[in-house]
Amino acid sequence: MGITQPPPATTAKPAPAGHTEAFVTGGAYAMLFLFGLAVGVVSSFQYSRAVIGSVPLAALGCCVLILLTCGLGGRAMRTVPGALLPAVGWFLAAFGLAMPNSGGSVIIANTTAGEWFLYGGSVCALLGVGSAVVASIRTPR
Repeated sequence: MGITQPPPATTAKPAPAGHTEAFVTGGAYAMLFLFGLAVGVVSSFQYSRAVIGSVPLAALGCCVLILLTCGLGGRAMRTVPGALLPAVGWFLAAFGLAMPNSGGSVIIANTTAGEWFLYGGSVCALLGVGSAVVASIRTPR
C-alpha cells in the first residue's frame, strides 16, 4: 500500500547562455576601465623619471603605454567602447591628479615632462580610440 511519490522537481533553472556572456563581457569592460585607471595613476607618479637632457623619455613611454592600452583594448573587444573605457579611466586618473589640492600641491607638475605626459597622453588615448573607430568602420557586419 505504500505508494511512492516521485521526488519534487527543482525549481531552479540554469541561467541562459546570454546572461553568462553578458556578465563576462561587462566584466571585461570593467577591467579595461580599471586598467586604464591604474595606468593613469601609476604613470602620474612615474612620468618624470629617467629624463635624459631635455627629452622626457618616461613621459613618452607613458604616452605609448596608454596608446597601446586603448588600441589593444579596442582590438581585443572588437568594439569602440573597448578602447574608450581605458581612455576614460586614464583621463580621470591623470587629470584628477593634475588638479591642485587644498594645500596647493599637485602630483603632475607644470614641467616639460608634465606637459608631455598630459598632452601627449591625451593625444595617444584619442589615437587609440580612433584606431578602434577605424577598425569598426572597416569590419563588415
